[in-house]
Amino acid sequence: MEKCEKLKELIFPEDRENGRGKLSHDCDVCKKSFFQKGSLNRHKRIHTGEKPFHCEICGKSFSENSALTSHKRIHTGEKSFDCDICGKSFFQSSNLTTHKRIHTGEKPYQCDICGKSFSDRSVLNRHKRIHTREKPFRCEICGTSFSDRSTLNSHKHIHTGEKPYLCGVCGKSCSSASNFTTHKRIHTGEKPFHCNICGKSFSDNSALNTHKRIHTGEKPYQCNICNKSFSVNSSLTNHKRIHTGETPYRCEICGKSFFQSGHLVSHKRFHTGETPYHCGICNKSFSASSNLITHKRIHTGETPYHCDICGLSFSVSSTLKSHKRIHTSEKPYQCDVCNKSFSASSNLTQHRRIHTGETPYYCDICGKSFAQGSNLASHKRIHTGEKPYHCDICGKSFSQSSNLAAHKHVHTVKKQSH
Repeated sequence: MEKCEKLKELIFPEDRENGRGKLSHDCDVCKKSFFQKGSLNRHKRIHTGEKPFHCEICGKSFSENSALTSHKRIHTGEKSFDCDICGKSFFQSSNLTTHKRIHTGEKPYQCDICGKSFSDRSVLNRHKRIHTREKPFRCEICGTSFSDRSTLNSHKHIHTGEKPYLCGVCGKSCSSASNFTTHKRIHTGEKPFHCNICGKSFSDNSALNTHKRIHTGEKPYQCNICNKSFSVNSSLTNHKRIHTGETPYRCEICGKSFFQSGHLVSHKRFHTGETPYHCGICNKSFSASSNLITHKRIHTGETPYHCDICGLSFSVSSTLKSHKRIHTSEKPYQCDVCNKSFSASSNLTQHRRIHTGETPYYCDICGKSFAQGSNLASHKRIHTGEKPYHCDICGKSFSQSSNLAAHKHVHTVKKQSH
């Protein structure tokens, strides 16, 4: 112990205070105090932006040598820290410590505003910004602000087009390490985040946190224009575009623009014909995961969305919203050409094609095009011979539901004549 004290005096002779050897170093910018001068020097780089440690492989810079050491493991693939419970490996010991709390359920960091607890201090800090609405991380290219640095870093890749994380299984590239980690779980099927209320499992923690709001009813993200609240920040961002009319995601094939990037991705599959989401029961394929989830309810009979007026249940939330307008007579979607109003936005979209003549759904067999996706699906059955609609009286099959309905009328007439 005596040797340690002497060593401190040799390294930091100015740190002695009244002969007691007390260490106290204050930041002259934010007044934060540190025990060691080295810690203060590292801290000051937050204010100066200095990053003296450079990666010789990719050129990325860091404010601390330890951060550079951890970063280098991305290039080498080295994961020195193993979880003794599940065997998962990590680049950093701090990540292992945080990971272990998944197994123990420990959440030592509590929000002093709402009482919510977290397993990681950085997640608590990000959470607090929901209450303060603080967005300290600003993009110097477009001026957009973010509540955490990682989201800013991911956002910057929009401008640069950089996707440095490459999946060795399918070749997909990701713009952020967290998205890459989540993506890999598609291949492994790993869902390490479990809901302690209903037991449902998720591949990433943010999805679990969002899911839990179904149980709690929490909607912490509020629109400052109409005061509508949302359980997910991305839903608020998308909602605000209703007020601004902004459609920043544009299809380079047909020029159509969208409120959400996910809608653009799904839309592009109309042009490519890609249907990557497969039903494990009937093998039917879909261009969007949401369509697959909705389709599966045909097999399960699940109708989780209930009308609080008449009690009718629906398999899709959007169908419930449209249904409720029967009770309210609300028709909020108006055609700007003929002023006709509709209760559902999809009906307005289809109606507009009467004016534009647009037929965006093409048959990849004969080239015929249609204004509606459902008409294309019916048409394709001419080529495939598929007849999915069966008469429960005589067993005869039809390619279209309308033909089945007309056929059933034959049985009704026969029954009446007898």
